[in-house]
Amino acid sequence: MKVILTQDVKGQGKKDQIIEVSDGYARNFLFPQKKAIPADSRAQNDLRGKAEAKQYKLEEERKAARATADRLNAAEVTLHAESGKDGRLYGAITSKDIAVALEKQLGITVDKRRILLDAPIKAYGTFLVPVKIFEDISGTCRVTVTQ
Repeated sequence: MKVILTQDVKGQGKKDQIIEVSDGYARNFLFPQKKAIPADSRAQNDLRGKAEAKQYKLEEERKAARATADRLNAAEVTLHAESGKDGRLYGAITSKDIAVALEKQLGITVDKRRILLDAPIKAYGTFLVPVKIFEDISGTCRVTVTQ
């Protein structure tokens, strides 16, 4: 009997996978525990529609990420920081500071965990900061630290 799994089943398959199982296993275990549904034509069409919708959503997110990456590559963010007499910053510019500045100055929302700083910025100047926007899409933001 062909069934569509509604959740992962150990030893059988993953969610939304069509598998072949014995009639007794399906009727006595999978169906009562709501781990599978019969793989009739209607259920298969629903599954196909879900997969297409998921793929469409992924492509839309990818397009939005490319647009954000293009905006980031052309963007420059200016941050102000205080320093001591020796020219060193009192604190440091972190990924959180850069994310907040991107939001305020340019209207680009980026999660601070997506900003890839090797170490916090502790000096004045201009720095190129990589930002991972999507799985395989990243951009580079120019960050200028001034007095």
